[in-house]
Amino acid sequence: MGIQNFSQLLIFGSFIGLVGWTITNQVGRTQLKAKIREDWLIDSTGLAIQGILIPLLQATLVYWLYQSLLPTQQGCLKISLIPAFVISFILIDYLYYWNHRLLHTKLLWKVHQVHHTVTQMDVLGTSRNTLWTSLLIIYLWIHTLFLYLLADPTGYVLGVSLTSALDLWRHSNLIIPANTRLYQFLSFWLTLPQDHAWHHCSEIHNYNYGANLKIWDKLHGTYYESKKLPSIIGISSSLNLFQKLFFPFS
Repeated sequence: MGIQNFSQLLIFGSFIGLVGWTITNQVGRTQLKAKIREDWLIDSTGLAIQGILIPLLQATLVYWLYQSLLPTQQGCLKISLIPAFVISFILIDYLYYWNHRLLHTKLLWKVHQVHHTVTQMDVLGTSRNTLWTSLLIIYLWIHTLFLYLLADPTGYVLGVSLTSALDLWRHSNLIIPANTRLYQFLSFWLTLPQDHAWHHCSEIHNYNYGANLKIWDKLHGTYYESKKLPSIIGISSSLNLFQKLFFPFS
């Protein structure tokens, strides 16, 4: 199996597995039944953008852009699998931490606020955004750049795939119980769904920006820890459907 096929299988398998778990779980089913038609439309559109359009943009227009700007640099980075994975899973994760914090500043919050209109943590809301918000997220640009520069992108693609799978899980309500050894092992370093739920809650603000690793939040004083889940998810919004999809400026 090629690395690209494995990557697609990991991401798609994670999505199907989390959706399946949600459907078979009583709490998950209740949440799905509570979603209004507008939420279904926005969430499904966001998933289609993230899962289909963005990869197409990366493989065509953005890749062509780097070919034009860096015509002699294609495949110039000759590094092995593990360092390439570290760049993808750790270094890019740190850059995303700051990218995410920038989206929460006054300058860009109106764009990012659509993502925070989710009122429950479920995998379908992972990519809720305006149709063009992905252009402001570094993944589109920097992943394509490294795939262009790396002579062997295998390790990098593995890191991207794992990051995408964890992003789906982080937005789900598949919570690891705090009294388990698995929680004790993962909670020290990995951003868990309960950590990200506090980022989406209405009770506290400006915490838990990290994606894969919580070390960045701990390092910069933006980490909020609680074994419990917040009581209220999401922000109130007066945006209509058109604004949430295209123009989130009320």
